Amino acid sequence: MSANEIITLTNASLITVVVQRSRAEETINAAQEAGAGGATSHYGFGTGVRERLGLLGLAVESEKAFIYIVVADDEVNRIFDAIYCTAKLDTPGMGFMYVTKLDKATTYIPEDLLTKLNDNQK
Repeated sequence: MSANEIITLTNASLITVVVQRSRAEETINAAQEAGAGGATSHYGFGTGVRERLGLLGLAVESEKAFIYIVVADDEVNRIFDAIYCTAKLDTPGMGFMYVTKLDKATTYIPEDLLTKLNDNQK
């Protein structure tokens, strides 16, 4: 592979999760245990119906963790389900999650992994 050759992945999806900040680490761990290679996260503030109960009806901000995980399409359901259960997204106010299909993505792929992938496709 030359230095200018771009290897693109076309069978990938992005799982985006917004959870309570205190649940971020265990959510990422659950995704990795289910097969995700890694995650990117940052913190921010969000508001919702529950926060409108603050003083004088003003919205009270609450800190959230935003987690982004790129996964192969054939792993999406397994990782999605693991996150849903761990993050307790079946409980009101705990957060939400969605999947976005990626048209193409790229990153550095080691030569030995490329060879293995090419051999598996033959």
